[in-house]
Amino acid sequence: MGDIPRGNRPLSPHLSVYRLPMAAITSIMTRITGQALVAGLLLVVWWLVAAATGPRAFATADWVLRSWIGYLVLLGSVWALWYHFLAGIRHFFYDARLLMTKPEARQASWVLIWGSVGLTLLTLLLFVI
Repeated sequence: MGDIPRGNRPLSPHLSVYRLPMAAITSIMTRITGQALVAGLLLVVWWLVAAATGPRAFATADWVLRSWIGYLVLLGSVWALWYHFLAGIRHFFYDARLLMTKPEARQASWVLIWGSVGLTLLTLLLFVI
């Protein structure tokens, strides 16, 4: 195969040429948020295990959890949880063969994004402030 002349043929277009539809972007984000939920889960599990281990371990874990990076990870985890939850509901609609046209899928994607942001803010208002 190495002796085949390639010439000056153009490369096939890639992501820089094509624009992904919003439904594809939110589908990719669903997979990413599913994996990102592990970070928040590990942080909370570490905090609980440290609480059962002893006061020094708990003080360390609690300090990390209450630091700005801990709050940021937990906030991101709350958003990821709401996003992933709403994406699952959207998937149920897809399974029922609803929201299958391009405009409906685009609108459902925007509802997913803004709904997850709104529910995250509501969660902050109810449980943090």
